Amino acid sequence: MFERNFKSTDMTIYVGNVNYSLGEEEIRKIFEVIGKVDAIKLIRDKRTGKSKGFCFLDMSDKKEAMEAIKTLDGKTVAGRNLRVLRAHTNKVRLVLAELQV
Repeated sequence: MFERNFKSTDMTIYVGNVNYSLGEEEIRKIFEVIGKVDAIKLIRDKRTGKSKGFCFLDMSDKKEAMEAIKTLDGKTVAGRNLRVLRAHTNKVRLVLAELQV
């Protein structure tokens, strides 16, 4: 389960255009080259359980999070160019609430 216990130092990152074959652990490994990932949630279709091609992840070190955004945005992973952005926390909560994750 994806814990949503935000600290003032946490940064939530949106990762889009993720190859549908990648799981949470593969995405975690990509980001942990740069810094510690505290939590990750790959968004899946409720009915099929298949990836929707995006996820959210939390990194507690803002400096590492900004470096991950700078380094990985536009990087080709599994044939797709990742879109990596700082997530707007309130929007993330709304999306996760709507998806009931």
